Parts: sequence; C-alpha cells; structure tokens
Amino acid sequence: MSDVCPLYPVPLSSDPSIADFEAEYSVFFNNTSTLQRAVTDLETSLAATVLVDTLGMVCMNYPEDTVLYEADATLKCTFGEKSDSSGWNMSRMDERFELNEGSVVSLGDCSTEEILSCVEVKLTGVTGIWAGIYECGFNIGSIRHTAKATLTVAVLPDTITMTTDPLTVDCEENRKVKVTATIQNIPEELATTWSYRGKEKESDEDIIYYTVEQVIDCEDEKPPQSFTIFFTNQLNQTKNGTVDIPVIYEGSKICEAIEEEGITWPKTPDGSTVINRQCPKARVGYRERTCEGGKWKEVYSNCVNEELNKVKTAAENFLKGLGATNEVALVIFSGLLNGSESNTSTPTDTMADLGASITILDSMAIASGTISLDESLFDDFLGAASNMLNQSWDKVNKSVEYGMSTKYLTSVEDLVKNIKVNNSEGLNTENVELKICRANGSSDCNRTVFGIGVNMNQTSGIVKTMAIKNLVQKLPDSNSENIRASEKSSFVVSATVTNSTGSPIDITLAFPEELTSTTKTKLHCVFWNTTTNEWSSEGCRLIMGVDNFTLCQCNHLTSFSYLMSKNPVDLPFEEEITYIGLGVSICSLLIFLIIEALVWSAVVKSNLSLFRHTSMVNISLCLFLALCSFLASHDPGSLSDNVCLVLALCKHLFFLAMFCWTLCLSTMLVHQLIFVFSPLRKRVFMFLASIVGYVCPTAIVGVTYVYYRYTKKPYQKGCWLTYEELLKGSLHAFILPIGTIVLTNMFCMGVVILTLTKSSVSDASKASDKDTAKGILKVVVILTPIFGVTWFMGFLMLIFDDIETYPWAVFLKYGFTILNSFQGFFILITGCFAEQRVREELFKLIMAKGPSKGKSESMKQLTTTTCTKER
Repeated sequence: MSDVCPLYPVPLSSDPSIADFEAEYSVFFNNTSTLQRAVTDLETSLAATVLVDTLGMVCMNYPEDTVLYEADATLKCTFGEKSDSSGWNMSRMDERFELNEGSVVSLGDCSTEEILSCVEVKLTGVTGIWAGIYECGFNIGSIRHTAKATLTVAVLPDTITMTTDPLTVDCEENRKVKVTATIQNIPEELATTWSYRGKEKESDEDIIYYTVEQVIDCEDEKPPQSFTIFFTNQLNQTKNGTVDIPVIYEGSKICEAIEEEGITWPKTPDGSTVINRQCPKARVGYRERTCEGGKWKEVYSNCVNEELNKVKTAAENFLKGLGATNEVALVIFSGLLNGSESNTSTPTDTMADLGASITILDSMAIASGTISLDESLFDDFLGAASNMLNQSWDKVNKSVEYGMSTKYLTSVEDLVKNIKVNNSEGLNTENVELKICRANGSSDCNRTVFGIGVNMNQTSGIVKTMAIKNLVQKLPDSNSENIRASEKSSFVVSATVTNSTGSPIDITLAFPEELTSTTKTKLHCVFWNTTTNEWSSEGCRLIMGVDNFTLCQCNHLTSFSYLMSKNPVDLPFEEEITYIGLGVSICSLLIFLIIEALVWSAVVKSNLSLFRHTSMVNISLCLFLALCSFLASHDPGSLSDNVCLVLALCKHLFFLAMFCWTLCLSTMLVHQLIFVFSPLRKRVFMFLASIVGYVCPTAIVGVTYVYYRYTKKPYQKGCWLTYEELLKGSLHAFILPIGTIVLTNMFCMGVVILTLTKSSVSDASKASDKDTAKGILKVVVILTPIFGVTWFMGFLMLIFDDIETYPWAVFLKYGFTILNSFQGFFILITGCFAEQRVREELFKLIMAKGPSKGKSESMKQLTTTTCTKER
C-alpha cells in the first residue's frame, strides 16, 4: 500500500492574496507547474467564495503494486476537517465515472474522533475495466478537496470467443480445421499456449486474434475433439477458453447439411450442437442448432441488436457500481425504450432482444435497491416495459418463457417499489398502468388501473398501484389442480407501500363483471408469490356479485391454523385471535419459567417430581421458542427467502421438540402407574428424555431439509412447510411425527383415567362416584394442554379443510386457533397454579417479603404441616 497526500487550495486569511499563498505553501509542491495549477484553482475559488483560515490536506492510501486479476482492492482517503459530503470517481482514457454501491463497489465511512473525515472504497473481483485513476473528494461548502492515485490491474481477457472453420469435420473428407480465439483489445502483452489432446501447438498471434491449424485425429473416437487456448499475464495468472469440434466418424448417424434464412448448417453428427457466430448486420452474438435423433432441432438465436447489447453492458456496469447515477440510469432506460420499439427482425432474433431487455430490467432492479433513482425514469422505463409485452413470446419453450415472465414481473415490481416519487401521480401506457396515492390517514387509498378498483386501508406512506396487461398467460400455471391459466384474469395487479408505519395491510381488488362474467369455470382469488414463483391463494378470499363487481380481499399475515392447513383460508378475526393468543401465551410461558426457577429446589424432592418438572420446563421452553418464531414470520411477504427459511426451520424444530417432551412426560407417567415397584432411575430418564426431546426432532428436521435440498424440491413455502398432495410435501415431516405423538399421549391419558377409575371402584368406602368424576375431569383438564391433545383438531382440519363442502369445518379452524394459540396460558394455569406445592411455595415467597414477620412465621408453620403427598 502507498500514500499520496496532494495539497489543494484552501485557507489563507479573511483577505487572502495570491502572493501570500505562493509564499506560504510553495514548500508543499514538487515543482513550479504544480504550484501554478494550484494558484489557478485558487483564483477560481476566490472569485466564488471566501476561504476559511485553515489548511486542507487529503491523503489517499491505495495499492501501489499491480492488483491481481479478479482480486480485491481497497482505497482509503482521510481529511483533517469535518466535511459536508464526500465521494469517489474513476477515470480512464476520456471517460469519467462516479462510483456508487454495487456488486463490485462497496463504499464505507471510516471516520473516527481522531480522523474527522475518512472514506474508503472496496472493489471485489477487479478486472481490466477497474484500472484507472481514482479520485476521492471532500466537500466543504463550495470547495472540494481531492486526492488522486492510479490503480493498476493485471488484466486477462474477460471473454474468449472461440470459432472453428469449418464448423464440423468429416473424417472421410477434409480433416483440417482452423481454430480462432478472439478477445478484447488488452493494453498488455499476454503469453498464449494452444493445446489439442494434451499436446501444445504453435500459434499465430495478433493483438486480439489468435489462431491455430490442425489435422483432426480420427483414430480414437472416445476423447472429445477439443482445442484449448491459455492466456497468461505478467503475474502468471492464467485464463483459458475451449471449443469442441463435432467430428463425423465412419458410420456415424448424422443430420444432413441444410440452408435456412441464408445460414448454412453443415453435416453434423447426432447429439452435437453447432454454434454459428454469423449474425445479421448490426447484431452481435451467435446462433446454435442441435442434431438430435438424426433430425435438426429449432434454431436458438442469441443475435442481439448491437445498440441494445451496449445498453446491456452499461446496465451490467451500473449494477457493479461503475457510473451508477440517476443520470446514467436515464440513458440506460432511454436506450432500452429505443431497443424495445417495433422490430422487423426474424422472430428468433426478436426473442434474443427480448431476453436482453429483461436482463437489463433485472440488473437495474437489483441496483435500485442501493442506488437512489427518481421519478424522471418512469416514462422510459414503463414505456419499454409496455413495449416488451407487445412482442410474441412463443418462439421459445415453456420453461424458458416462464423464466422470462417471472424475471420480468419481479424486475418491474422492484423498480416501481424502489423508484422514489415526489410529484408524480403515475403513468398510463398501453400495457402497464401505474397510479400513485399518498396516504394521509384520513381515508383509504383508492385507485383504478385498467378498470380494476384497488383499495388499501393504508394510513401512511406512498401506495403505488400497478396493473400489467398481456402477462398472465406467460406465467406458469398454479400447482393446484383447481387453478389453471384459463381461469386467470388477463391482468396482474401489483400494489406496493413505501414509507409506511408498518400497520397491517388489507387490499381489496374490484374486478368489473365484464372482466369475469365470461369465465365459465369457478373463480379463484390468487396472487403471484415472488418468493416461490407460483400462484397462491394464501390470505385471499373471493366475494361474488357486490355492486356488479367481483371482489378479491387479501392480506398476507398468517393465522395459527396455517400450521396445519393444506390450503390456508382466512376467516374473519382469525388473525386477531391468533396474535392475541400468541401474546398471552408467550407472556404466560415466561412467567411459568420464572416461577419454576424460583420454586425448583422446594418442589423437586423426589425423582418423580424431578422428571415431571424437567419435562414441563422443556415443554414450555420449546413452545416459547416456537411461538416467537411464528410471531416473527407473521408477514412472509416482507421477509427475504433466507430469513423465511430460518424461521421455517425453527418452527419445525421447536414444535417437534415440544411434542417430543410431552411424549417423555406421558410415557413416564404411565410407566410409574403400571410399574409401581420398578421406578425409573434418574440417570436413565434424563438420558432417554434428552435423546427423544432434542436429538430426534433435530434429526427429523435435518434429514427433511437435506432431502428436499438434494431433490431440489421446495422445503418451505413462504415461511412454513409445503403441502403438495397426500404423503407429498415437507409438511408431512411435521404432521406425521406429531400425529403419532398426539395419539400416544391420548392413549396415555386413557390409561391414567382407567387407572383412576379402577382405583376408586376398588375402594368404594373412600371415594364416591362424584369424587371419581371430579378426579377424571381434573386429569383431562390438566393433561389436555400439557400433552398437546388439542392439536388433534388440526388433523381433522387436514381431512375436512374444504369449508365450502364442510361448512362446519369453520368451527374446527376457530377451535384449533383459540385452543392452541392460548396453549401457553393453559400450561401456566394447569402446570403451575393448579399444583398445590407450587402454590404453597409461591405463597411463602410472597409472604416472606411481606410487612409482618410474625405473619410470615405463622404461615411457615402452617404450610409445613400441609399435605406433602407427591402430586
């Protein structure tokens, strides 16, 4: 690393003069010309502002040696005064770029109490385009203090284009082939080496063209016939490019040579792909075609409009952080608009342009997350986005079309969300309509896009409502058998909120009947989930025939019954019940754990009480963590994929662990009842309970996640597990273990009740039928929440989840939500306050801190004579 600390004109006195400056600061300059430039700059500054009496000095720390290709580099600038603002620029040849946050550029503030102004730029994976003069600057008022340094990068070709002449070789004809490697013009001498089947070959070298000629070896058919060129720079770094030569051996199955649209596709061996880099005028790229089964497949064209390709390169640099400003973004979108106008090229070339255009949108959407963009971009951006939907997308296979449409929708939504608005009310184009509403708290945001009314109950922030035409049919169908493309509206409606206070969101979409009356099949309310890239009805419901409109109401908060639902359906007040219950349960579990810690030594007097309280503490702890994870995932749409994955794993693990500990408690209780004279040893129980309570659920979650990751199936949807069909989907790794445990716990409850009944009947003199009934009721009340038996209702929900077919299933959903979201509260009541010993110890603790010592002592005597039978 090296330092450079040039001086630029600043301070003198309240009435400075050029002579004073020359006399006082000439010692800081190396030569007269440098001093003269500084004086000239000072003269300009003096004409504009009054300077302060201080010395401005900027120091830059930068890599003095040549930086390795694709290595990282850091430059840092310090300034002795507190500056108003700062920034970085990079210059090369006759170009100058402002540096901003991006995939390569990372800007940071390293100021401290000792160093008042300090900025740094970190470059990740630098290539040749990052070599140049770097300038840091600090602004104080209208004066800018700067330092410059040159960053040198050991370059290698970013792209190596390989071509062959001829494209294929026939062993029965001419076996000679010429291979050419083309690279961009690099201002550095590179050493080159060719290799063919492990042997080095001599090369004809040019500045950007490197060729080799070779007679193809037709003796051995197994090794691939490929040529490789190696480029080595001054720091001995190497980069290579390879091209395979399709060879027709004697007796090979082939596709015969044909000519289409002025392009000759030569005789080609079966299973090979021919790459032709001849594109029409003003286009760059390649075309390729595969011979399969002795027949030619369709041509895949990547011949992109030359000007659009330049815009694509500019967008890629913008994403890296090179020249990432609003002005440059305006130029990029202007070029994208021009490139998306009506195209007279062949359909395959049009698809190549469309693919490049969507890539530009994607790059700018990602960059908009860190670069500030304003509403001046809307005209060109939305105009280009609209033009793209006028083009035919059916010249590619469905998987490619689905990928393009998904990327298009995500990119357009992200750009609309991230572009900052000031005075704009929106924009209307042929295929995209945008309306903007500024919520003021007095009324909801109501906007109409393409005849669809959109209402959001937003009290603050900016609501951007957008509708897109001619896109729905290009998106994939739903996984659900009930929702198919033919049933979808011809519009995609998107609503985003920025600068909001975070209040819950309810959105109502009103579709005029003329848009839905032609649909003969059943209507569904669905939305496009950008996390899972599929249609989903989660959090949405359909209301038919309201004032000649079909209404869709959606919110994406999560109800508790969502945990045990195949197809989640929102019911009125279900979410409110869920979050009230969660809040009460979380507080109750905290209180329970605190009470257990306070009375532990007093109530744990035997192995049986140790087993019971250990299980209860672990049940409460696991349930507490599970409910906290559930609460954190209440709004999946606002969370990233990684955060949702972590929360799904946590819920899966902690709910399973909670049930495993209930299994430990229930089986321990039954063992003690049946094997009265063979009690469990402490060491045995603690070992087995730890295995069942923590190792088993961890293994289940781990194996499930690895399996779904290995098979490339979705482990989670949103922030919870997936359900596809019976015995398919990760949700079964949750419901099957829980179902087994709940049934086991119900059996254990039955054993306890049966034992209690037999005991009472055998000693009728000591217990009446009424007492027996009370005892049984007490067992049921206490053990039901502790054993998690209320979750049995969840399994009934899985069977009867269609509310339209089974209207009474509504009561199941409400019952499940109420009982299980309040499970923590029930555990506090039954596991703590319903136990006599715990109540007594709590009373002791309270009275011990009371005002009357005498009363405490008498209570101590009283409580020490109470029943001490183990319960």
